[in-house]
Amino acid sequence: HAMRMRIGLNSGPVVVGNMGSKHRFNYTMMGDVVNLAARCESGAKSFGVYTLVTEETVKLARAAGCGCVFRALDRIVVKGKTLPVEVYELVALSPEHLPEGATRCLEVFEMGRAHYLKQEWEEAIRCFQAAAVLEPLQPGRDAGVESTPSLLMRDRCERLSKSPPGAGWDGVYKMTAK
Repeated sequence: HAMRMRIGLNSGPVVVGNMGSKHRFNYTMMGDVVNLAARCESGAKSFGVYTLVTEETVKLARAAGCGCVFRALDRIVVKGKTLPVEVYELVALSPEHLPEGATRCLEVFEMGRAHYLKQEWEEAIRCFQAAAVLEPLQPGRDAGVESTPSLLMRDRCERLSKSPPGAGWDGVYKMTAK
């Protein structure tokens, strides 16, 4: 059996502890870092992933010698913020734990992302479509899987090819939901 749940990971200073009054008391954490982690948790579903990680966490993990395999997904601005953040999928805890075919999927996805950032829509669509068939989890085959990063990016490129963002586009996607 495979249990899947969405997780958002972000790193930085937070306020943690018992907060409230004697009538309503709770152990919690607060701060922008926590809010971004929460947006990553909810945003993971829209990307078709289960663990969405910020660039800050990826940098710290790599600096600590972590062998996790991360896939760069997108640069996003979460609802309520103005600065973009690079987000990643945690694909595997080590290269040895990568599902079969995942390495090629990640390579083709990265090529698609490079075309996407250059507004080369047709090339990006071809890459994302090729990566979609290599995704370790597949909609219709794997229970609970509704989308994948490759399908999301392919669909986005199809929309953008019909209505290009223009020369000043920075590749940042603005999330509209929490």
